[in-house]
Amino acid sequence: MSTHFPSAKSIERTWYLIDAKDAVLGRVATQAATLLMGKHKPIYTPFLDTGDHVVIINADKVRLTGNKEEQKIYRHHTGYPGGLVETSARKMRATRPARMVELAVAGMLPKTKLGKRMFRKLRVYAGDKHPHQAQQPVPVSQ
Repeated sequence: MSTHFPSAKSIERTWYLIDAKDAVLGRVATQAATLLMGKHKPIYTPFLDTGDHVVIINADKVRLTGNKEEQKIYRHHTGYPGGLVETSARKMRATRPARMVELAVAGMLPKTKLGKRMFRKLRVYAGDKHPHQAQQPVPVSQ
């Protein structure tokens, strides 16, 4: 008996809509990562991209627990000597709120070529408007 592997043509991708208003950042990111990887499907295969598309709205209204608003620091390096840039969560929310959610979801996906392909199916918007109404995204309950 052989194991059935889904082919690229047989994978059906649906669109999901997650409203992050007053939701905890980690919970939203976990839910999105699960949908992007396809772990909610019976055809889930770890080495194939069986996931769906995810649209997250209201990223600017996501909630951080504890003292993370003041204490959490996002770091990246420019590549130049002494080029470490540190940004607090408060400043990140003020300047690029969608990036907070994107970084949280990216940290929960595989760190491979497959994970990068999964991440491309994520769309994050700071407000409650998004241009994906034609795809008829299914709202996900929290």
